Amino acid sequence: MVNQGETGIPRPLPELEGLSGDFYGYCRDRELRFQRCSDCGQWRHVPREMCAECGSWNWEGERSSGRGRVFTWTVVARALHPAFQDACPYAPVVIEMEEGVRVLSEMTDCAPEELEIDLPVEVVFEDVNEDVTLPKFRRTAS
Repeated sequence: MVNQGETGIPRPLPELEGLSGDFYGYCRDRELRFQRCSDCGQWRHVPREMCAECGSWNWEGERSSGRGRVFTWTVVARALHPAFQDACPYAPVVIEMEEGVRVLSEMTDCAPEELEIDLPVEVVFEDVNEDVTLPKFRRTAS
């Protein structure tokens, strides 16, 4: 479990209420799901009530393929929160999913210097505690 770093300071966790709670509830069940507009078919993330494409309030939480590619990243050399001090340097990544949405996450098997644009990845799930499971990513062969 990774709810705190060596500093003993708890790491911030996502809120498990509302639409965010729905997203992380799916993750706890080992499913990566994104909202998809029931009227125009547009995928969206982060979760929100209304479709930015057509203005519809109708949507479903549809299962993702779990596959994507590294879109961009940054290397954090100095922690902005003391709970992440021991993790530095680390590289938050933006993954562009096959469905077209982008997700901010972390790689589980790739040091910052090994990252490259368009690196193919797939989702893996990391249990932080009994309530929170985070979607993270690892390299794939294709």
